[in-house]
Amino acid sequence: MQYANYSHVLTVSILYNQNKNIVMMPTQTKPTRRRANHNALVHRYYKISKFYPFLKDTAIKAGIVIVVFVGIFIALDYFFFDFDALLTTLVATYKPPIVFAVFLISETILGLVPPEIFIAWSSKSSMPWFFLFLLATMSYLGGVLAYYFGNRLFLIPAVKNHIENKIADHISKLKKWGGLFVFIGAMLPIPHSVVSLACGLIKYDFKHYLLWALFRYLRFALYGAVIFQVF
Repeated sequence: MQYANYSHVLTVSILYNQNKNIVMMPTQTKPTRRRANHNALVHRYYKISKFYPFLKDTAIKAGIVIVVFVGIFIALDYFFFDFDALLTTLVATYKPPIVFAVFLISETILGLVPPEIFIAWSSKSSMPWFFLFLLATMSYLGGVLAYYFGNRLFLIPAVKNHIENKIADHISKLKKWGGLFVFIGAMLPIPHSVVSLACGLIKYDFKHYLLWALFRYLRFALYGAVIFQVF
């Protein structure tokens, strides 16, 4: 079953159950009125499903994460050791393909290492923004691989059931909010690989997933703009 338009299907059914006075607009309604009515229904659905509070809380957490990350690095750099020198040493010691391979694995398997560390590493490379673009691409591809793994887990029922139980909350939100939850996973501090895995598990429309996941590039650009100023 595809879930590409799941939230829009639920919009009418939920609102109808909660308010018997709400009915579908007749086919003769002007396009502008139909759009306004549809937007109002969608807006109310997101309010009922508590999407807006979730988005607000997650955005606040994202701001806190970046501030704490930068703060920790500045404190460690000031009191303990020279982070600039450390990052420069890492760039000189490990070849870029090795670092990109490690990051791809991390972004495929539950986001094991925070992307911010790799972004800080790229700031000391000879081509920071190009390396940042490559990191974003590795993250995007890692999500695609996670989607594929989730999509194939039905071949191992025991593993599939175990993972579904572990990420049940992500699956529930994905079914309620569709592509917007993929967007949140791409932009905010929710493991992108876990959201991608959930997409594969419920067989969320792959083309829609690929489009929403492109926001991963925007996240790396925004984080890079901040981190590059520090390092």
